[in-house]
Amino acid sequence: MTRSRSMRRRGAALISIGAIAVLAMGCSSSASKPKATAVKTAADSAIDLKAAGCPSTVVIQTDWNPESEHGGQYQLLGPNPTINTQKKSVSGDLYAEGKPTGVKVEIRSGGPAIGFQTVTSQMYKDKSITLGYLGTDEQVSLSAVNPTVAVLAGLQKSPQIIQWSPQEHPDFKTIADIGKTNTKVLYFEGASYMDYLIGKGILKKSQVDGNYDGTPTEFVGSKGKFAVQGFATSEPYTYSHEVKAWDKPMKYQLIADAGFDFYQQALGVRKDALPSLTKCLTKLVPIMQQAIVDFVEKPAATNALILKLVGAYNNGWVYTPGVAAYAVATEKKLGIVANDPATGYLGSFDASRVQELINILKPIYSKTGKKLATDLTPSSITTNQFLDKNVKLP
Repeated sequence: MTRSRSMRRRGAALISIGAIAVLAMGCSSSASKPKATAVKTAADSAIDLKAAGCPSTVVIQTDWNPESEHGGQYQLLGPNPTINTQKKSVSGDLYAEGKPTGVKVEIRSGGPAIGFQTVTSQMYKDKSITLGYLGTDEQVSLSAVNPTVAVLAGLQKSPQIIQWSPQEHPDFKTIADIGKTNTKVLYFEGASYMDYLIGKGILKKSQVDGNYDGTPTEFVGSKGKFAVQGFATSEPYTYSHEVKAWDKPMKYQLIADAGFDFYQQALGVRKDALPSLTKCLTKLVPIMQQAIVDFVEKPAATNALILKLVGAYNNGWVYTPGVAAYAVATEKKLGIVANDPATGYLGSFDASRVQELINILKPIYSKTGKKLATDLTPSSITTNQFLDKNVKLP
């Protein structure tokens, strides 16, 4: 389930990995981030979110500590945001077109800040949350008990990967190549993508190890003989630049390119809240689309804010300027943030892709005895109705 994303760096986030610890963060506590870049496509009437019936504070629940993958949401913050170090959240006026929209936005950290619970469970526990980060696997898994509807695909592709040492395994080009050997693969137990890889025969059950703790310790201890899960926007950089005991290049393949092409970090709402939020989302979602475009095109100011938040929260999560810059460059290079090839604009969901994921996930969850919604279809968990078709990356 998507919870593996929340757990992905649990050990690394809580630091103290001895000789292989990553470098301390060198972020600057610079002045407050300037106003968000103007929305270029929404009509002037879209600016007044208060008149559109949005809550006085739009609350966004993320799935992890602040990082560049969340940049499009932090881009919404206007100048001089308020940082709450106890709650691990930041709030301020929600800006569009260089001016306030009449409401505030609060962005809450996930992972350790919510006890490593799923974002969905947090959304049902705390009804003040307007939007939360969702993954297709989590949506399908919880469709019967905590149904959600994703309204914006924040990432076109999941950045989740399996990586390996090209020095130790020069013949590996894909995850399938790993499966042709007995190479151990480290991952977080419970990840649905691994059930898929094993079920399709891409990897062998005998070679996967679900005891991964999020640190490079076991991989480095194997002298690069093991393969290990990670995120294309982070670990390939940290392993080759910041893990002193390794400090060598890594190769990888995206899980999406191995056939498990799920939506990760989509923004969605509780299904029961959708009717009351419809008017608000009609105005808000295009602003959120444009904020993603603005961040990817000019990330420096928002990345500086993200680094400032990491330092202020001070919960053991290490995030450096180098990783932040690498993440944005990698998102663009690999199409992790991109226009939907099916529609041509940013943030939309491909119904055929969602249906394929449902088809993959149903038998996986059936084996565990999990009950899914009887009316489970792409349109029951995703919608493109609030998106502005004019908002797209150049």
